[in-house]
Amino acid sequence: MSKLTLGPLLFNWEATKRRDFYFRIADEADVERVYLGEVVCSKREPLFASYMPEVAQRLKAAGKEVVLSTLSLVTTEKEMNSIRENCEAGYVIEANDVSCIKILEGRPFVIGPNINVFHEGTLEFLVKKGAVRLVMSMELAAPAMAILAGADKKVEKEVMVFGRQPLAISMRCYHARARGMHKDGCQFVCKDDPDGLPADTIDGQKLFTINGTQTMSHGYVVLLENLAELQKMGIDNFRLSPQDVDMVEVAKIYRKALDKKASLKESLKKLRDLTANVPFINGYINGREGMAHIGD
Repeated sequence: MSKLTLGPLLFNWEATKRRDFYFRIADEADVERVYLGEVVCSKREPLFASYMPEVAQRLKAAGKEVVLSTLSLVTTEKEMNSIRENCEAGYVIEANDVSCIKILEGRPFVIGPNINVFHEGTLEFLVKKGAVRLVMSMELAAPAMAILAGADKKVEKEVMVFGRQPLAISMRCYHARARGMHKDGCQFVCKDDPDGLPADTIDGQKLFTINGTQTMSHGYVVLLENLAELQKMGIDNFRLSPQDVDMVEVAKIYRKALDKKASLKESLKKLRDLTANVPFINGYINGREGMAHIGD
């Protein structure tokens, strides 16, 4: 059976909103796995730390597998120590920076989408280190996904099928700069944009979304049209990336689509009703530029 997973929250939501979001996911969302943890900015990590044990316990009590995602850019010994502590606390870790691999070696871990795995040799190397699941890079086209899906069948394969696509991470904070601040004195202004800060071209084309130090796509990656193809490849895990929309309803739409209990037309309509005016994109999987949308 295809598993539906909820990726780490990439945006800086107020702590109680984030807690309540995960409580609702625990109680109502038809997902098998939930990724917690801070991926974008280590300054945000303490804001939610006091809620983490309660949230993790609530999710586990609801039968969800809990995985802890790590930073996409690990730069300090303090950040490395935090990863070590989470390993010792018993969390399965999703590594999003190769610097984590030395710490995780010999333990079961997840290869996050921010570690570039573009061929079987890299996958083989990471499996020898302890990797048990690969979350595929978003830039991969379907033929490359199929090759990785067929490599080492003991390793689970996961693909993000909904949400704004992470494109880049930086040492500098664009979000703070846009508000006339610098990174060290940012006052956590990213919290004012729970679905990211739009960044348009000079001629007004909506192109990117800024999320702290992270650059994301403006559109939502939506792979509803590609689910059957991915399942046929042998992909067994399908990731939803949390956005500031009703993610319980998004999960229902994808669960029905995966189980072939709803038509593509019906699924797309329901999803468009939930996501307002944000465009859908699926270019990379179709061998096109990422912001393209192929299909309905």
